[in-house]
Amino acid sequence: MTRKEIVETVRNIAEPIVEELGLELVDVEFVREGRDWYLRVYIDKDGGVTLDDCEAVSQPLSDKLDEVDPIEQSYLLEVSSPGAERPFKTARDFEKAMGEYVMAKLYKAVNGKKTVEGILEGYDGETVTILTDEDKREIYRLKDISKINRIIKL
Repeated sequence: MTRKEIVETVRNIAEPIVEELGLELVDVEFVREGRDWYLRVYIDKDGGVTLDDCEAVSQPLSDKLDEVDPIEQSYLLEVSSPGAERPFKTARDFEKAMGEYVMAKLYKAVNGKKTVEGILEGYDGETVTILTDEDKREIYRLKDISKINRIIKL
C-alpha cells in the first residue's frame, strides 16, 4: 500500500471510532522520522482535547488496526490534539477560525509580501478574505497560499 492509501484506510477506520466518542477527526499522517514510522491521528472537539480523549480513541483504534493490519512495517501510533496553530486543511478549519487572527504564506509575493497576517473574515472554498493589520480587506485564492494557520498574537 502507498502512504496515501494507508492514510485513507486509517481515516476510514478511525472516523467511526472518533465520531462515536463525540470527537472530530482532523487529520491522519503516516510519516517516517529517522528510522521510525509514525501513524499520527489528530482529533479535536469544542473546548479542546484532553488526555482522556486521546486514550479513549487510542485503544479501540489500536485494536482495530491490529485486526485489519493495513500497515506492513512497524510503527508508533500517536493520537493527539492538532494544536492551535496547525495549518488549515479542511473547510471546517476555516469556518472554525472565522474572526481569528491568521497568517497566510503565499507561493509568490503579492504587493511585495509573501506573508500576510490579519483577521480571517471570509472563506468560500476557493478564496479567503483577510482584514490586514493595515485595515485593508485582501482576497487571496487558496491555490496561491502555501500555508495558512491561526496564530496567537501577543
